[in-house]
Amino acid sequence: MATSEKDQAVLESIFNPLLPLGDIPPKHQDENEINEESTEASKRSKDLEASGVEKAEQGDLEGALECFNEACEICPSRPSCFNNRAQLWRLKGDVSSALEDLNKAIELSRDRGSAAAQAYTQRGLIYRLNGEEEKALEDFTKAAQLGSTFAKTMVVQMNPYAAMCNKMLAEAINKLRGEPQ
Repeated sequence: MATSEKDQAVLESIFNPLLPLGDIPPKHQDENEINEESTEASKRSKDLEASGVEKAEQGDLEGALECFNEACEICPSRPSCFNNRAQLWRLKGDVSSALEDLNKAIELSRDRGSAAAQAYTQRGLIYRLNGEEEKALEDFTKAAQLGSTFAKTMVVQMNPYAAMCNKMLAEAINKLRGEPQ
């Protein structure tokens, strides 16, 4: 059964509660999936990931971890496996394992596609929660360049100069329109 874009956004918000609803890069832009070989191992890995996500949504974190571990073992070149397992580690409170998997996903993605954008965004969130603002801003900037709308808002939110420029631009536009400031 195919899921709609809205269904996919709802599922993403359940599994990744720190991301805003709808921040899912379009499938056709994911260079990692496009260039990925369609082998039995990659198909099995994708099926295991889907099972892992389903189990996590049902609260079976140990069952989900088993699925993600097997997906990573079967197809260790797929960044998506490591992204998903990182989210599970984060849900379980194991931040160091989450960071290891996010670093691996970034390495495997070669800084391209939605897998890299998601990994940079998630790592940026962890850094921000840990008070490592510079590292967080760096990761959000990379994710924004890869197309993450959430990361773009985080870059503006964290960069006082960008926020000030946006405010000045809005004021100038309002002035040109003749609107009160």
